[in-house]
Amino acid sequence: MKQEHLEAALPAGADPRQHARALARAHQAAVGGDRPPSEVRDVIRASWNRMLDKGLDPDRGSFALLDPEEVEGRRRYSGLTDALPILREGLTSVAEEAAHIMVIVDADGYVLWRDGSSQVRRRADGLGFIEGASWMEDVVGTNAIGTALVTQRPLQVYSAEHYVRTHHAWTCSCAPLHDPRDGRLMGAVDVSGPALTVNPTTLALVASVTKLAESQLRTEHLRELERLRAISGGVLAKQSGAALITDKHGWIAAATSVAPVDRVLLPRDCVAGHAWLPAFGQCALEPLPGGWLVRMLDGEDSGTTSVVRVVLDVSAPRTWSLSVQGAGGSWQHTLSPRHAELLYILACHREGRSAAELAGDLFGDPARTVTVRAEMSRLRRHFGGILAHRPYRFHDGVEVSVLHPEPPHAVLPHSVAPGVRATASR
Repeated sequence: MKQEHLEAALPAGADPRQHARALARAHQAAVGGDRPPSEVRDVIRASWNRMLDKGLDPDRGSFALLDPEEVEGRRRYSGLTDALPILREGLTSVAEEAAHIMVIVDADGYVLWRDGSSQVRRRADGLGFIEGASWMEDVVGTNAIGTALVTQRPLQVYSAEHYVRTHHAWTCSCAPLHDPRDGRLMGAVDVSGPALTVNPTTLALVASVTKLAESQLRTEHLRELERLRAISGGVLAKQSGAALITDKHGWIAAATSVAPVDRVLLPRDCVAGHAWLPAFGQCALEPLPGGWLVRMLDGEDSGTTSVVRVVLDVSAPRTWSLSVQGAGGSWQHTLSPRHAELLYILACHREGRSAAELAGDLFGDPARTVTVRAEMSRLRRHFGGILAHRPYRFHDGVEVSVLHPEPPHAVLPHSVAPGVRATASR
C-alpha cells in the first residue's frame, strides 16, 4: 500500500511547549493583520487567510448542531457504517490509552461518531466537539478535520495552529476517507487530545487505519460485483448486440461484444431509457437488481457531435464535478482532486497542453510526463468523446464553461499545482 507524504505539526526535535508559544505569537500576528513568521506551515497559513477573508471570530468561532434524528439519517446515508469496525479496532483502544478521542465525520464535517477517553470526551463537550456538531473550517476555523476536508489530505494541527483560541489546548490528527467505488469523499477520521500529548506518529497511524478501512470497503464492493456477476450470464445471453452489466456506480460485472474496460460513467441520476455515455455513445439503460444492463444502440453517433455543452463546476471548496449536456441527455460526474486540477487547467488553456506543459502545471517539473500521461489516460477512458490528445485539450467545437468560487482565487483550495495557482491569481 503506497503511503503518501505526511507532514507532522511538530518539527523534528522541537520542544512542544516552546513550539506552542512560538505558534501563539504567530497566531496573534496573523489575526492582528500582520504576516505570520516563517515557522507557520503553508497549509496553516493558507487556512488562516481563508478564515480572515470570512471574518471568523478567533475568540469564539461559530457553532452548528444537528438534532439526533438528523445525525442518525446522516449515519445511514454516509456509507461509513461498513468501515466502523476496522476504524474502531484500529484506533479506539489507542485513543483511550493515549488520553485521546476518535471522531468520525461525514463529508460535510458533521460529527457522527465519537469514541475514546471519557475524560477527554468531557473536555470536548465543553468545546461543542460532540456528535451532531459541524467541524468545518467556516464554522470552527482552522482545525485538522475541517482543513483536511478542504485540502483532501491527512493533516495534523497542533496548539495555536487552530484558528480559534479555545482550541489551542488541543492536538488533532485527521485523514480523509474516500469511497473506492467512485472516489467520492465520504468523510474523515480524527484522533484528538491534549496539546502536550502531540506525537508525529499519530498522524501516520490515523492515515494507515483509514487506508485499511478504504480497503475493506473495496473488498465489500468486489463481493457486490460477484453477486451481480452471478445473475449476468442469463441476461447477456439474451442480447443480440454489444451489451454490458454494471453496478450502480458503473463498475462492469460482465460484458459481451465490448472491448474490456473496468468502468463506464453513468448519469448521476440514472433512470431507465436512452442515455449518451462518453465511452459508447447512445445506449439503452435497463435496471437490474443492484445495477444496470447497458445496451449499445447501432447507428448512433458516439463522437463529439453529440456534445452540446460541458460545465466544469469548481465553485465549491471540496467537491467538483463535470456536467455534459448532449443530444441524448445530460450527465454529471464527481471529480477527484487530481482530475479537477487537470480539467481546470485544460479549460483555461483551450489551445491544449503537451504532457511536459501539464507536468509543469501540476508539479512544477516538466520531466514528470509519465505521471501526466497515466492520469490523462484515465481521464480519456472516461471522457473519450470530450477530450483529445496531441496536445491534450477539450475537443474542438465542445462548448466549455467553468463555474468559479467567490472570490475566484479560492478555486481548488487543496491544490498547490503551479498551473492552478497561477491561473487562479489572475
